Amino acid sequence: MVTLLGIVGVVIVLFVAGVLATRSDAELRAAPADVADLDLPAVLQAEDLRRVRFGLVVRGYRMSEVDEVLDRAAAALAERDARIASLETAAARPVVQAPAVPPTGMEPIVPRD
Repeated sequence: MVTLLGIVGVVIVLFVAGVLATRSDAELRAAPADVADLDLPAVLQAEDLRRVRFGLVVRGYRMSEVDEVLDRAAAALAERDARIASLETAAARPVVQAPAVPPTGMEPIVPRD
């Protein structure tokens, strides 16, 4: 019986201490809500992915939010890779210049010996 009263007393003391410790703490009340920040710009940069925040659930992050960001990042990277490949292909082609054609009605000047 004494043990049970001791346990109840400790629980009451801890509860009162918890209430007193948190009632005047403005930082706890001002904490932002757990809202996902999934905004990604059209042109994706590495820093944009570092700033992404996902909403928390019991067992981690919301899978739908993570999947959405990964899909958008994969699409942006695929688009960037295609653009890089097209630029590399264009840069690898030899530049062919058309021969200089004299204006109509004029003969090229040829030096005489």
